[in-house]
Amino acid sequence: MKISELIQKYDTQNQFQVLKETYKQIEYAINNSYPDFGFSKDHFNKIIISGLGGSAISGGLLKNFLKDELSVPVIVNRNYFLPSFADDKTLMIASSYSGNTEETIESFNNALQKKCRIICISTGGKLEKLAQENSIPFIRLQKGFQPRYALGLSFFTLLKVFEKLELIASQKEVIEAIIQLWQNRAKEYSTENNTALTITQQLLGFIPVIYSASDCTNSVGYRFKSQINENSKLHAFHHEFPEMNHNEIIGWESHQQKKLHTKVIYILDETYHPQIKRRFQIVSELISKADVEIVSLQSNEKNFKVRIMDLIFLVDWISFYLGVLRGFDPSEIEYINLLKERLS
Repeated sequence: MKISELIQKYDTQNQFQVLKETYKQIEYAINNSYPDFGFSKDHFNKIIISGLGGSAISGGLLKNFLKDELSVPVIVNRNYFLPSFADDKTLMIASSYSGNTEETIESFNNALQKKCRIICISTGGKLEKLAQENSIPFIRLQKGFQPRYALGLSFFTLLKVFEKLELIASQKEVIEAIIQLWQNRAKEYSTENNTALTITQQLLGFIPVIYSASDCTNSVGYRFKSQINENSKLHAFHHEFPEMNHNEIIGWESHQQKKLHTKVIYILDETYHPQIKRRFQIVSELISKADVEIVSLQSNEKNFKVRIMDLIFLVDWISFYLGVLRGFDPSEIEYINLLKERLS
């Protein structure tokens, strides 16, 4: 069957169209209404982004995106409680697309107890109600998406918050470049034969093992792993260099490819430290001894920020196509919904 026929058969909620129009989420985020926060960057010396799933991934991506500009530490909190060091000199950003993520709600209450500065981001839900009750700045996201398909909204809203707090300079030019890039890539990746689909076909029938680099592309690698889990209904594994070289590398010594059927994906970038580049090369030689193929993903865009968003967009498309080619609905998340029902 043609890929268009498979999409028609399995893509019940038309995520194909959502991906094609993801650039519109950026436009919504940058043109959205932002409240007066009531405080400035002088009122805090650290930032905690509290969220799960796509909201947390946006926080991690922001740290990569702004790696050369941040003057205050940023921590991504994927838990019910905030770290013990959270205090009245902390900005806590509670981000939940639905507004009902229980871990984020509890961490919000924890932030109140610790007297943190707080900003809330969601489409509504309990988080909006709590923000109203406690006079907390609230930023409303556009409704109508599954959270993992709303990365454009959550990430660029965070970016605008940092901009409005004057933590970073204006990102206008790079944002415009990313909008244009995602428009162009959407046209390319939505054709019957395209780069994203070709890469997907190389992964079909294998368990992906994804390697990226700390502080530069670790958010891309983790996003890829998570999207394969949810969209493709498949186990995938992620680690980052150089940490992987101090533990996971040993697993390749006794790897049995005929039993495990893995394929390694490298997330690469030209800004990697020279020793990181050498590490990737050496590990390639070691992995090849186990008869495991390596697929490398790298953007050729001139600007690092544009490159990282180029990779994010590519891996989202790959995970979508991988789900469809495997005969699964890229929207369905039965076990997540079942878990939430059992917990409620």
